[in-house]
Amino acid sequence: MLQLAQTCEQIAATTKKLEKIAIVADYLKSRAIPEAAVSAVFLSGRPFPVWEETTLNAGGALLWRVLEDLSGRPEPDLSEAYRRHGDLGAVAAEVLPSRAGRDLSVTEIQDRFRKIAAARGPAAKSALVRELLSQITPLEAKYILKIMTGDLRIGLKESLVEEAIAKAYGSTLAQVQRANMLLGDIGQTLELAASAKLDQPTMRMFHSLGFMLASPVESAEEGLSYFENAFVEDKYDGIRAQAHCAGGYVKIFSRTRDDITESFPELPDVLAGIPQDVILDGEIVAWSYLVGEPNEPGRALPFSALQQRLGRKKVSDELMRRVPVAYLVFDVLYTGGELLLERPLRERGKTLDTLLAAARNPVVARARGAQGRLTFDSAEQANNTRVLRAPVSQASSPQELEKLFDAAQARGNEGLMIKDPESPYMPGRRGKSWLKLKRELATLDVVVTAVEYGHGKRIGVLSDYTFAVRDGERLVNIGKAYSGLTDAKIAEMTKWFLEHTIEDQGLRLIVEPKIVLEVAFNNIMKSDRHNSGFALRFPRIVRLRRDKLPEEADRIERAKEIYETQKFHPPMSS
Repeated sequence: MLQLAQTCEQIAATTKKLEKIAIVADYLKSRAIPEAAVSAVFLSGRPFPVWEETTLNAGGALLWRVLEDLSGRPEPDLSEAYRRHGDLGAVAAEVLPSRAGRDLSVTEIQDRFRKIAAARGPAAKSALVRELLSQITPLEAKYILKIMTGDLRIGLKESLVEEAIAKAYGSTLAQVQRANMLLGDIGQTLELAASAKLDQPTMRMFHSLGFMLASPVESAEEGLSYFENAFVEDKYDGIRAQAHCAGGYVKIFSRTRDDITESFPELPDVLAGIPQDVILDGEIVAWSYLVGEPNEPGRALPFSALQQRLGRKKVSDELMRRVPVAYLVFDVLYTGGELLLERPLRERGKTLDTLLAAARNPVVARARGAQGRLTFDSAEQANNTRVLRAPVSQASSPQELEKLFDAAQARGNEGLMIKDPESPYMPGRRGKSWLKLKRELATLDVVVTAVEYGHGKRIGVLSDYTFAVRDGERLVNIGKAYSGLTDAKIAEMTKWFLEHTIEDQGLRLIVEPKIVLEVAFNNIMKSDRHNSGFALRFPRIVRLRRDKLPEEADRIERAKEIYETQKFHPPMSS
């Protein structure tokens, strides 16, 4: 492990991509294949391969307590070190006593990780972490903690590790990328590259592939400037979801590659009715099933409704009835033993239509007719439908696109997705083949009440701002934002906040409520996270309002007004 830690120091010391790749390649070639394979996983910033379900479940608070105990330093010393570094691993390297380690190999370290993952309860996990950190050097502890927290921060992404594997073992990058995508295991990919067997892997189901991402556009004219005869879909206010279905078994993954199947227990049985092994891409939304109204069979609800379903390991029948969901499918990535990523979107769309039409379960529905009009065979089917083909229109002029945009917003959706019919599916990439057109719901003028130190390139500056609106004579927090200001402006504001701190809580400062910001956001949700009872979704700082006094900030009544205008239509009782 010491050699890997020293290699990480070398990687962090250069900003040049080719040098980073060369350092990793040389290190991998110098290790035995089993050790190189585990190292590739660690260098990708995780303790276990992507496809595995194993998690450490050892959070930052647990690691902080162990570090405080082993270092013998008081908590303020650790907080001060964290302010300087913004990284728990770097803090460990500074505060742990210098010692000669046991020279544990990376394979032994991963075995220790597996024991920590298998341990039940924080006491058992803490004991194992303490034992590990007490047997290694501070430099090794630095990178072990970085791997445990998934925050390697040495300017190395998994894509660069793939390039290093190709360089080390004489493979093409395309071969390495394809094998890693199929397997979800960069360590196994390295083993295949080392034995010249990268052509062997087939799709390993039930690990998330990268999601293709969309680039924002500002206008209908820009939305049609990159390709012709665009495919157009509503942009729904839900969560992106990738469904893997094989042999009657179903798993659903979020865009962050988390398994979210348990949060939506009504979907797997429906998806299991698709007759072939398949990987689907779509959006899960809270859905209002308007039974008995043939011209309005259903619509998506705002994200605030769906939020009640997120993060739950057990979902009651009553909650499923109160907040029903739909899975709006718009792409298929794999079916019938074949990856479809390189096929154009128009072909993938036809394949998707065929798959859903052939589903054994009758409550898999297709959209027919105009954009946003979903028709069903019966009212009972409409009430039980869970998987829908996302409606698709076409537009060839800005006027057509504007009309579709207005209709999407009238349905309560965020805006439009604009897609090139000839586009392949590019996992994890954001280009100009898929575009998103949306407009901010509103902005609020808010007052900064607390600030926190940033991470990465923002170590040492106060870049995370908690802000509030007025409720009578008091301020009530409603959100937190860390994007929108330039580095120069953040540095300027850091100086101001340090000079106007009311209470120093270590990593967080309570500050004088004098700075007014204008923030934009997607919508407002009810939430107990803040004492206002609301939270802004995706808040972004538009500008500093030097022209406004704190007394002129928006009031809670304005937030309530915006919340009420979000076209929330509660689902009808079944």
